[in-house]
Amino acid sequence: MPKVLLIEDEASIRAVLKDILKDQEELNLSIEEAKDGADGLARLEADNYDLALCDIKMPKMDGMDVLKAAKEKGIATTFIMISAHGTTELAVDATKLGAYDFLQKPPDLNRLLITVRNALDKNNLVKETRSLKKKVSLKYEMIGNSAALNDIKTVIDKVAPTDARVLITGPNGSGKELVARQLHEKSNRAKFEFVEVNCAAIPSELIESELFGHEKGSFTSAIKQRIGKFEQAENGTLFLDEIGDMSLSAQAKVLRALQENKITRVGGERDIPVHVRVIAATNKDLKTEIAENRFREDLYHRLSVIVIKVPSLNDRKDDIPALVEKFLADVSSENGWKKKEIDGKAIKALQSHTWTGNIRELRNVVERLAIMSESVIGQKEVEKYL
Repeated sequence: MPKVLLIEDEASIRAVLKDILKDQEELNLSIEEAKDGADGLARLEADNYDLALCDIKMPKMDGMDVLKAAKEKGIATTFIMISAHGTTELAVDATKLGAYDFLQKPPDLNRLLITVRNALDKNNLVKETRSLKKKVSLKYEMIGNSAALNDIKTVIDKVAPTDARVLITGPNGSGKELVARQLHEKSNRAKFEFVEVNCAAIPSELIESELFGHEKGSFTSAIKQRIGKFEQAENGTLFLDEIGDMSLSAQAKVLRALQENKITRVGGERDIPVHVRVIAATNKDLKTEIAENRFREDLYHRLSVIVIKVPSLNDRKDDIPALVEKFLADVSSENGWKKKEIDGKAIKALQSHTWTGNIRELRNVVERLAIMSESVIGQKEVEKYL
């Protein structure tokens, strides 16, 4: 049930607004009243409200001051400001301070109800977005407290707020994408896009179009203009996964984009400014690739301002118990099952195994154990299904 606070010094107007909103049964509103600005701010600090209808001219505390104080205190309530002395300048000032809308007093009934409905709909969308972001954040959480992982977390905390380019190295399945995601989530670019490109999965003849886009007619199948990943990631983060597999031709264009902060679409002539943070990852030894003329040394130095080496799972076996618990919880949630338990001997058996596929392999094994075992996973089940 959405909670609404009416902040108005005239009791008669509060009563009218309350009756109007109460009549909207489909909104199912819980409505409370505040007799002036100071009372309104105290209530906003003491409780959570979805919406506040706030008069501007009030004794003790002006409505604009209530709005400003609420925003400064981090109160998330949506404000609709109301005034009998409304001007365009006042409406603009209210919007700048964070108000959702501004209504003249006495408000038009239809305008009032539409504004209230839209404000509540906006709140629902914000809540859904926060929930989805939380789920995404949990999906890419780095699990474990081994010394090796804690070192990486420390580096991420230092590097994330900067725009420094990062090269992430490590074997397949070790969690390089998680490191890239954390760098983005903890950066000043987190509210913008995180765009991932798997350089190994895209044919060499298509990688330039994928990264930089193309103009209509630039090649046979280019039936319309296409925006590339650099432009999609504007103001955000571009993650170039498995960059060691990128063609030398594409490497040259990526180098130019990093040097000049601009790109040119395939078949185009116009330079397009881009403002992205580039994070790259590879399972290859790029210095060996450079020595064998398969990777540009100048691009390597552009990408490797900070190098983060992600260890294999065999080098952080202390994290296996926590990872197993996380994967068991994920599998049970995905399938609607009760979470399976695993005993200590089974954990030790998993820790004694050599993980050639790293965390990705462990995740697959845990899912297999969860499916094939009874309520408690023991050493016998591990030995049977590993």
